Amino acid sequence: MHRRDFLRIAAAPIALAAIRQRAAAALPKMAITRVRAWLPPNPNPLFNQSDTIVTVETDAGITGIGEGGSKDLLEQSAGRLIGRDPQYIERLWQDMNRAFFYPAGREREDAIGALDLALWDIKGKALGLPVHSLLGGMVRNYCECYNTAGIVPGIRPGMSIAERAHATIEAGYRAFRMDAAAEPANTTYNTHERLNQLYADCEQARQGVGRNGDWVVDFHQRFDLSDAIRGCALITGFAPYFVEDPVRTEAFSEDLPILRRKVDVPLAAGEEWGNRWDFNKLIENHDIDYVRATLPNVGGITEMMKIAAICETHFVGIVPHFTGPVATAALVNCLGTFSGPLLMEYNFEGRSFPHLPTCLDFKNGKLYPNDRPGLGVELDTKPLKLLAEVTTPVTQRAQTYFRPDGSITNW
Repeated sequence: MHRRDFLRIAAAPIALAAIRQRAAAALPKMAITRVRAWLPPNPNPLFNQSDTIVTVETDAGITGIGEGGSKDLLEQSAGRLIGRDPQYIERLWQDMNRAFFYPAGREREDAIGALDLALWDIKGKALGLPVHSLLGGMVRNYCECYNTAGIVPGIRPGMSIAERAHATIEAGYRAFRMDAAAEPANTTYNTHERLNQLYADCEQARQGVGRNGDWVVDFHQRFDLSDAIRGCALITGFAPYFVEDPVRTEAFSEDLPILRRKVDVPLAAGEEWGNRWDFNKLIENHDIDYVRATLPNVGGITEMMKIAAICETHFVGIVPHFTGPVATAALVNCLGTFSGPLLMEYNFEGRSFPHLPTCLDFKNGKLYPNDRPGLGVELDTKPLKLLAEVTTPVTQRAQTYFRPDGSITNW
């Protein structure tokens, strides 16, 4: 071996140690001092589509921004963070998830997810890096979108489905989305009648997007299994990108496998579901083609990346359901690193958020990543109303147990 090669090899461990030391120095030791929840202007009243703003403050002067959750569950979950070092995100997630006797249900997962977003935001800001860089870097130049609000340049009241579909594609969106249950809420809904109309509506959608365009249809869980089978069979020839939530969420584990064996259209499901255990068998058995998981509902970025790993293992795509603008920014950061098929739901076209002077980078039907630290979101609290403030650790009846090596276990 040449002397020069020997010296280079011998110096490698020293160089690696130096890199690790610099990385550790870049991330200062911190403690969480306060968590606050804020109501935005015109807050979303739907519990699991909460756009409550969450801020997690540290003694290093770095504040993380999250979104989601309800007052009571945010307060209790946030109480497990006070005094803790925010850089240990997985450990904090496990503690919030396990500390309160009962397994976290979908409502608590939503609150944990909001706090988790803020923890990732802190880590990115502390390192001066966007969250997508911390997760391995973007694998796509932008995130393709489909519009759900119907507010698209070129769309006017009174336009036909075909005209709206054409305008949506012309605006740069990857796909046109339509609702198979297009009736006003709280009115009589005849599923057989809607199925008869479905064929004509989907025919127009295909006409509007063109031969090679994409369109999706949302059954909105309003059909029983027999109607879902018939509906999917009726529209197979129009080649939808996917049929969303074809049966009731409560029956997913039983009905989706039956439906998958009987129909030939791609299926997407799960916008009302919670975590990797909910999705695991459906993904593993290819009973769905696209997972509708979202943030913060699944438990935040920490949990979403585990769901993404399961999807990648089985070549299943992700079409995340929307909640609020901060969560959408977080989706770009985490699912922008997912190598499988991705289509983002977007319904903020033409909307502004006074409390978020900097948030989403959206143009011509696409969401773009950015290099701003953390989630890339700037917050102005002046338009917000303080909902809750937590500065004291929650320890009463909260119990966490540890293995001999210090990792968290169930009790």
